[in-house]
Amino acid sequence: MTIEHRGRILWEPSQEIRKTANITQYQHWLQQHYGVNAENYHDLWNWSVNHIDDFWASIWHYFDIMAEHGYSTVRTGETMPDVHWFDGAQLNYAQHALRYANEGPAVIFRREDGYQIEWSWQELEEHVRRLRGALVELGVQAGDRVVGYLPNIPQSVAAFLAAASLGAVWSSCSPDFGFQAVMDRFQQIEPTILFAVDGYFYNGKAHNRIPVVEKLQENLPSLRATILVPYLNPLAQHEQMLSFDKLTSSEPLNFLPVPFEHPLWILYSSGTTGLPKPIVQGHGGILLSHLMALTFHLDLSRKDRFMWFTTTGWMMWNIVVSGLLLGTTIVLYDGSPAYPHADVLWQLAEEVQLSFFGTSAAYVSMCQKAGVIPRHRNLKSLRAIGSTGSPLTPENFEWIYENVSPTVWLTSLSGGTDVCSAVVGGVPTLPVRSGEIQCRYLGSKVEAFDPEGHAIFNEVGELVLTEPIPSMPLYFYGDEAKERYRASYFDMYPGVWRHGDWILIHEDGSVVIYGRSDATINRGGVRMGTSEFYRVVEDDPRIVDSIIVDLSTPEHPNGLLLLVVVAPSYSFDETLEKDLRSRLREALSPRHVPDKILAIPEVPKTLNGKKMEVPLKRLLGGIPQEKAFNPGTMMNPQAMDFIIQHVKPLVRS
Repeated sequence: MTIEHRGRILWEPSQEIRKTANITQYQHWLQQHYGVNAENYHDLWNWSVNHIDDFWASIWHYFDIMAEHGYSTVRTGETMPDVHWFDGAQLNYAQHALRYANEGPAVIFRREDGYQIEWSWQELEEHVRRLRGALVELGVQAGDRVVGYLPNIPQSVAAFLAAASLGAVWSSCSPDFGFQAVMDRFQQIEPTILFAVDGYFYNGKAHNRIPVVEKLQENLPSLRATILVPYLNPLAQHEQMLSFDKLTSSEPLNFLPVPFEHPLWILYSSGTTGLPKPIVQGHGGILLSHLMALTFHLDLSRKDRFMWFTTTGWMMWNIVVSGLLLGTTIVLYDGSPAYPHADVLWQLAEEVQLSFFGTSAAYVSMCQKAGVIPRHRNLKSLRAIGSTGSPLTPENFEWIYENVSPTVWLTSLSGGTDVCSAVVGGVPTLPVRSGEIQCRYLGSKVEAFDPEGHAIFNEVGELVLTEPIPSMPLYFYGDEAKERYRASYFDMYPGVWRHGDWILIHEDGSVVIYGRSDATINRGGVRMGTSEFYRVVEDDPRIVDSIIVDLSTPEHPNGLLLLVVVAPSYSFDETLEKDLRSRLREALSPRHVPDKILAIPEVPKTLNGKKMEVPLKRLLGGIPQEKAFNPGTMMNPQAMDFIIQHVKPLVRS
């Protein structure tokens, strides 16, 4: 699919922004120390991906990495995934996270009911010291797994940093995960210590989690201790759990130097079929990648207040915590983004004077439909908005510039859990075009491949990385031989990382993401990204949500199925169906018109809120239910129950 139309320019950086941007300072430094004369971002990106070793060495030196031992070589091994970074170096992520203690707050926290916490850098460091000493007394050593069943609260940050300071490996799940979803993750990695809350608040309701924690204790035989964080009830105690607030230690805060590729944390794939893949990432790779990305592509510094609306079950929590690496104040929020009202997060942005507000396309769409107008608030401190999770539509872009601020820098980014970073995103020295992502990240040699493995421009292709980046997984836990790892990313193009998204790259380096490539629709030889459909369908105020799958086969060529969730005040009738078909035909093409449209009460989604396009396609395509999807990894398993009962019998009718 060739794309010729370009979005209109919505924002351009002023001369002052260009001059003071972090990336501009790096360009000056690079010219002085490496003799690299990059006149613009495109030149800089080209140098970074064609001189990979020099680029990542420059990041090490630019950020003055603290290491017990320096590195002997930047990179060994030429072919992914058999690449290793900064051999010989020993360092610690947590030491860098507590490096820039200053007079401002380190962590600001708000809960949906108004409860708040603010920690200074000294208070954060003291909590980390206390927890680290307690972990030592419990026998925790480097390499042990320490896990959290915790919300997005300051105690989660302190627990993670305490574990990392010892060289222990962190992993977390949000407390809205059910027992089986947590077990599917934690049982694979055999944790020794569990941090857990007694419950959490969401949408005005309290949710008790003690029964789930007790069940985890019973079913995780590797646990030596459970540490209870009182949250639902400030006085919560349990006879079989240690109290977070009562842990004490007189030990000083030290940081164990560990090898560059020593495991830092374990993240999980969405796990739509089978057990989620436990993705292991290292201290050094995450440290360098996040320092680079947050400094140059989010333009953060010590003067900023940085928030991304997330939970501890999504990689964006890890990104937020890494704001500490820059001395940035991180802002945490726990609760519903629509309670007690639809603009509660914009109220938070006003009250804590956020300078960078990170969110998702789903949240922006919700605000649109709810009639929220953030510009009526005092958002003078807000200079940037970030969005990820799913593609922002051109309408989302337009809404932000009309209803938030015409001067805010909007940075849409895309990457994933697999690399715990973005590979395409923004930079403050380039213009923002409606519906487009500004650039490919420095050091990320992102290309669009056709099925034969040829790089293409101005056409939709597979998003691939033809050079490695340090934050790529070390391995999947339990798969140190990398067999599952190779099968997950290198099966289609050996030696080339296939990310699983459709991407279009313009000649100037800006990009558009068209959704997951494994859920792509092919109609008459034309490949279509699912996000194209959602942009049009969900722009209709009568539609709350939607999901589309192509069930076409040679025997049954007309299998394009659109499932829609209708707003409560409307009903699914012949008029609405006719209007949707007309909108898709006029906005996209006749090929985009579904063969069947049906109404459902809710779209099946993963625990991270992603539409389950591939599992739905597998289920409706005839694959047995137990192999098509895993209910334990779903936010709303009842959505699949409805589809099995009411949609599946109709798909071939």
